[in-house]
Amino acid sequence: MNKHAASAPAVIFDVGNVLIRWDARLLYRQLLPDEAAIDAFFAEVEFHDWNLGFDRGAAWDEGVAALSARHPHRAPLIAAFHQRWHETVPGTVEGMPEVLAALTAGGVALYAITNFSGDKWAETRERFPFLAAAFRDVVVSGHEGVVKPDPEIYRRCLERNGLEPAGSVFIDDSAANVAGAAALGIDAIRFTDAPSLVAAFRARGLPVPAGSA
Repeated sequence: MNKHAASAPAVIFDVGNVLIRWDARLLYRQLLPDEAAIDAFFAEVEFHDWNLGFDRGAAWDEGVAALSARHPHRAPLIAAFHQRWHETVPGTVEGMPEVLAALTAGGVALYAITNFSGDKWAETRERFPFLAAAFRDVVVSGHEGVVKPDPEIYRRCLERNGLEPAGSVFIDDSAANVAGAAALGIDAIRFTDAPSLVAAFRARGLPVPAGSA
């Protein structure tokens, strides 16, 4: 594949909390009495590491069964994360579909690298069709067996799409993931909100939504 022209940088997006909102607490606020109870549950079952296993490609039924066996009194809460996962993704990040549309209209090549379960990615693409339409390629950790900020997942995106680090811009809400991309020579931007990203894109000469500040 031909290298993407340095004069027209490719833009590589994270997905969760950049394009669509994701927060497991949105589900557990319906199931537990307060934030302290959620914190206690997350700490007890080592929720972060468990969820990261799905991002690495673990099977949901097996993951739920294994954790429930270790914490049987928490089994309904554990199962709810699989059964009601869609409730952790309430909608798009404000302004970001318009940003993607402006980049697409301007002819910018768009890609994504996301820490995401393969099964839940398929579900999410159906819910948010713009995720299926916007990108030339999406590198999904659950399919690759490797998660950000491991340098390998960035390299896979670059190599299989013929991209050069210096000719690519990467956006992520995680400081660690931004640092991982920057370490490979990618122009990396930490996402906070759409207006700030629009300003960063404008500074790089990338197209931005009409009428944005």
